[in-house]
Amino acid sequence: MLVILLLSSAAFANGLVGQASVVDGDTLEIHGTRIRLWGLDAPESSQLCRGADSNLYRCGAKAANDLDSFIARRPVNCTPTAEDQYGRTVATCSVGGADIGEWLVRNGLALDWPQYSKGKYAYAQREADRSGRGMWAGSYVEPWLFRGCIRAGGTPTSCSDDANAHP
Repeated sequence: MLVILLLSSAAFANGLVGQASVVDGDTLEIHGTRIRLWGLDAPESSQLCRGADSNLYRCGAKAANDLDSFIARRPVNCTPTAEDQYGRTVATCSVGGADIGEWLVRNGLALDWPQYSKGKYAYAQREADRSGRGMWAGSYVEPWLFRGCIRAGGTPTSCSDDANAHP
């Protein structure tokens, strides 16, 4: 029993288990540690997508808000895999036994990022696509392409336009 308590204390001290704040659709913060979710990419906070009705909506904000509702103040458990170029811990995280990354991709709120995931979430993405969930209901620009467009001087509207969108 003492070993379990010591391991639990160490996990909490490292900031990998606890109540998470949602920073954006693919970034959490636990005990002051920024955690980038491994293997996926969610739309940026300012990113726009088109819904099934062809109207623009803030898909990045929706991803963050839906993630916050899914976590629902329950304890989040993260297993680090690396550190990214911005000093964030990259980790797989779960809540209530569910892989948060899989949940985001399955619900069309984020995309499998095969460059990093090696396709781990590809099946969840196919399911979201087939079901027309989230971004798959309309059109979107892949978040990594959106960021490149913004870095090149584009605006959220111009970088989300139909010419660049995934149908």
